[in-house]
Amino acid sequence: MKVDVLLGLQWGDEGKGKIVDVLTPNYDIIARFQGGPNAGHTIEFDRKKFVLHTIPSGIFNLDKTNVIGNGVIIDPFVLSKEIDQLKAENINPENNLLISKKSHLILPSHRLLDAIYEASKGKLKIGSTLKGIGPTYTDKTARQGIRIGEINAVDFKRKYDELKEKHFRIINTYPYEIDDFKIDGFSFDEYEKKWFEALGIIKKFRQIDSEHFINQSLKEGKSILAEGAQGTLLDVDFGSYPFVTSSSTVCAGVCSGLGIAPSKIGKVYGIFKAYCTRVGSGPFPTELEDEDGRSMRDAGNEYGSTTGRPRRCGWLDLVALNYSVMLNGVTDLVMTKGDVLSHFKALKVSTEYQVNGKTIDYIPFENELTRPVYKSVPGWNCDIDQIKREDEFPEALHQYVKYIEKETGVRISIVSLGPDRTQTILR
Repeated sequence: MKVDVLLGLQWGDEGKGKIVDVLTPNYDIIARFQGGPNAGHTIEFDRKKFVLHTIPSGIFNLDKTNVIGNGVIIDPFVLSKEIDQLKAENINPENNLLISKKSHLILPSHRLLDAIYEASKGKLKIGSTLKGIGPTYTDKTARQGIRIGEINAVDFKRKYDELKEKHFRIINTYPYEIDDFKIDGFSFDEYEKKWFEALGIIKKFRQIDSEHFINQSLKEGKSILAEGAQGTLLDVDFGSYPFVTSSSTVCAGVCSGLGIAPSKIGKVYGIFKAYCTRVGSGPFPTELEDEDGRSMRDAGNEYGSTTGRPRRCGWLDLVALNYSVMLNGVTDLVMTKGDVLSHFKALKVSTEYQVNGKTIDYIPFENELTRPVYKSVPGWNCDIDQIKREDEFPEALHQYVKYIEKETGVRISIVSLGPDRTQTILR
């Protein structure tokens, strides 16, 4: 058996949560392999809406095992709120959620550091979600982080206090009053108290040596789907640095984030929107700052599920999409939010870039200097969110799908035409 992978090919927000939920019945185990509560995976069914930040999106299938892998970082307070949300709907994740002992903890002081770092950048802000992601991964790399497997140790509080003290030595070098910064609306002391209360809730969950669990499950013939967060163009190495996240969002991150060999990777599902969006700062060649962009935002409800910030919107960028396909070895494409483009009579697709007077078909190091070269294609100009079968597609949608397949060389095996799990066409 091999591990199939599902990840985003753009700047995140592609609809990964919904598609994981749709695919979960085909798998025994769903495992998150990177990121933290900066993710916001939205799942809708039976007129209910859930937003998951840390828990894998297979949690609604009660007979499936869900694993938070070692590459994920965890804020106990955020995770406890997710747990409460699920229990309110009679879904108890204690029954089928396992947590890697090697997952790192996001401390309250990590979140305070994140806010102060971002404030200090002024107009050069990265657009951080202020969830403590960067500082936590920094401590992980600096070999001074604290992991889930240590929360029951007798010296846990000592380690916590020592790391917190290191953080405050840094914080005190900045010209800010700590009380001016709120964490989810709480003062630092209030948040820290709630964090420790939440830590007690997390202790109820089974902690595992996840790399052994995953590999043993493969030996036993169990099927596994690895769930990514954010998107390829936010990868710390291959995204639009420094406007990126702090983890490896590409397929290679599955190996380090779950502890499997590259030879164990099977199918790679790459998800993309029928257009593009981005939250926060950074290059976005096809961004539309006009009525078309505002129309996409309104039709697609393009506001961050984690931050609530309005997303920047633009036409589909095939140069960037092909880059992501290359990096991840995508075997199957998934196109989401085709319904958002329903009212456009004509669409545009970026097929090349112009940079320094030259036309290129790849993302250069000088990404911020690129200008898109567009091709116009017909829009379907009709509502498609009630379509149940591929043979009901309007001809223009058929042609749009075929065009993207031709340009990427990869089959689009799933088309999503709305937020509900039922609005999904398996081709």
